[in-house]
Amino acid sequence: MLKIPHPDTQISSLLHCKSYVYFWFARVLTTLAYQMLAVAVGWQVYELTDSPFYLGMVGLAQFLPMFLLTLVVGHVADRFDRQKIICICQITEGIGVALLAIGSYAGFLTKESIIITVFLIGAARAFEGPTMQAFMPGLVSAKIFPQALASVSSANQTANIIGPALGGLLYAAGSIYVYCAISVLFLGASFLISRISIEHEIRKVHPVNLRELFAGIIFIRRKPTILGAISLDLFAVLLGGATALLPIYAKDVLFIGPEGVGILRSAPAVGALLMSGFLAHYPLQRKVGRTMFKAVFVFGLATIVFALSTSFLLSLGSLVVLGAADVISVVIRSSLVQLQTPDEMRGRVSAVNSMFIGTSNQLGEFESGLTAAFFGTVPALLIGGIGTVMVVIIWMKLFPELVQADRIAS
Repeated sequence: MLKIPHPDTQISSLLHCKSYVYFWFARVLTTLAYQMLAVAVGWQVYELTDSPFYLGMVGLAQFLPMFLLTLVVGHVADRFDRQKIICICQITEGIGVALLAIGSYAGFLTKESIIITVFLIGAARAFEGPTMQAFMPGLVSAKIFPQALASVSSANQTANIIGPALGGLLYAAGSIYVYCAISVLFLGASFLISRISIEHEIRKVHPVNLRELFAGIIFIRRKPTILGAISLDLFAVLLGGATALLPIYAKDVLFIGPEGVGILRSAPAVGALLMSGFLAHYPLQRKVGRTMFKAVFVFGLATIVFALSTSFLLSLGSLVVLGAADVISVVIRSSLVQLQTPDEMRGRVSAVNSMFIGTSNQLGEFESGLTAAFFGTVPALLIGGIGTVMVVIIWMKLFPELVQADRIAS
């Protein structure tokens, strides 16, 4: 009789892999830094401008470099040492945030300089994200990869909870303090990645031409399950991006300060932490396609509840549910992309995947800010939630292969 390893045994094997542990902690530090940066930049820009449009511009500044560099990023990740690329990106991000700290201390920071700096940090992040995704499968076996991914997600969600609250508290003490802390976190993450010991495979060197640049897109188009999963996440989060409007919602609807924004930003991570912890011990085995559609549907309903809420507790609750639903979709999508993609293609496929994620998050923030400027905060969120539910219904018709997907591994 086939003996199935106990979940705790699989988690224990992850902890005994030193390279994976370094990677795990580095992801925690960068996630913590990004969350703190989002709170600090969002609140500072809104203080300077009192405009939802400029909040949207911050999201656009993060999205543009990811969109413009997608094809180049994937090719670089498949040609060069992924470990070195990640280290360089994190050092660059640390320096960029240090510039924000200097500007805050000297008093010359403007909305334009913040957006430009965020753009430069976004360029470094455009290289870091896909390379990190392509790097991780080389640290653990395919058998325990879903558990490894869920464990990283669980740790990230812990950072998502702590990061916004810590960012809000430090910002209340002074913007220079939060920016200095973020810079140290990025540099610390780079040090941890540099400590990873991994046998670097000699990958086939692909010529630089249009076919190779577009190879990731071509591969995804030929895999309807992957295309459906990525595009579902794209449009769902693009329409349901509530987090971009949290500074406005906190200030004008719930009447709370930057500390309240931090708490609200932490709420989705609470739900995501609980769910990712569950998935780390009890990974999804069957009917993953239907499970993903159900999760995104709940994500849309939670967005609608949040849009209509005027109660701080109800708003927190809806964001917790939203986060729990989102992490189910993330784990399924990421596992499908990484495990059904050959290593020599992972950089380019991960770059396209990251572009889709960036579109849904950063461009979603721009979309939310723009619709809020025209229609108001509550209507913008309500439209987004309803749109997410409609996307689920439409995508179930467009991608029957994803609906019928039973297991993560092909």
